[in-house]
Amino acid sequence: MAIVPGRRSVLLAGAAAATRTDRARAHGHQRRPLVIGHRGAPGWRPEHTAESYALAAAVGADWLEPDLVATGDGVLVVRHENEISQTTDVREHPEFRSRETSKLIDGRRVRGWFTEDFTLAELGTLRAVERLPLLRNRNTVFDGRSPILTFQQVIDLTRALARRHRRRIALFPELKHPGYFRSIGLPLEPEVVRTVRRNRLGPAECTLQSFEPASLRRLAAAGLGLPLWQALGTTGGPFGHDTTYARMATPDGLREIARYARWIGPDKTSLLPPSPLLSDAHSLGLRVGAYTFRAENAYLHGDFRRRGAASEFGDAFGEYALYYGLGVDAVVTDFPDLAVLARGGTAPMTAPMT
Repeated sequence: MAIVPGRRSVLLAGAAAATRTDRARAHGHQRRPLVIGHRGAPGWRPEHTAESYALAAAVGADWLEPDLVATGDGVLVVRHENEISQTTDVREHPEFRSRETSKLIDGRRVRGWFTEDFTLAELGTLRAVERLPLLRNRNTVFDGRSPILTFQQVIDLTRALARRHRRRIALFPELKHPGYFRSIGLPLEPEVVRTVRRNRLGPAECTLQSFEPASLRRLAAAGLGLPLWQALGTTGGPFGHDTTYARMATPDGLREIARYARWIGPDKTSLLPPSPLLSDAHSLGLRVGAYTFRAENAYLHGDFRRRGAASEFGDAFGEYALYYGLGVDAVVTDFPDLAVLARGGTAPMTAPMT
């Protein structure tokens, strides 16, 4: 967890950095940053559920983010990971006890239950649970209520929510572990392409993201005409690639990204002054969306934390103000209602403080 040296010094540095983005903004970068509901509004509802997405839309999120993984019968479903013991009640299903196993996912040994070992019909018997029950105990009241959604269902839901709220709401799908799924004969990209074409998703309605450049290049080659977002990690590099995230964040790396993507998505700590990443990306015509914004003390920069437990809320508005001042083009957040309010708008509704 990065600790900033002091709020006053950081805010002053942020103001200076913001002036460096003026020229980039003048060349087309929006002044009003997008608010992206990270898996919906998981600060208030279990992630990737219809209720989480509906709440994110109701409080003013511009985009909704579903994470895409595959079932054994090749259907795209929406889960944070292909390992589902933390996000579903699979442990409570004795009929699936024998499915527990250990796998090597992107170089890391993981034990649990995996979507690729289930058919869509079998996954349909499971229900979502809160992924962070110790941090977000308030959300556990919703455990066991919501089914796992398919990508198609999220598309249909998002369009219905856009009609209900009479405004554009876009999709922001992330392809999770595409190299791994390709290695086991369940490549994600062909089904994403088919789904996009079947639903006639256009560039104003969908932006596709991944941490793996090879996956994004495959999507670019498909000619969908959709914006692509290169996500950047903080350590190491994308699995299966002969590069590092540090190199990808250099001017040469950013120039390479700009050949196939319109956005970069770095961890928010990567943008703190004196980092030149934001201004370097803007100078190359790339937009920058920072992740992940949360309200709990555990996730805030040091000076924005308040006394109390890790699960208690700190000065989330102060942190949003810092990054909006720096000139980011989007924020990926678990609390889209707070991000909308911090942006200076009025959320159509606010989530209950439970």
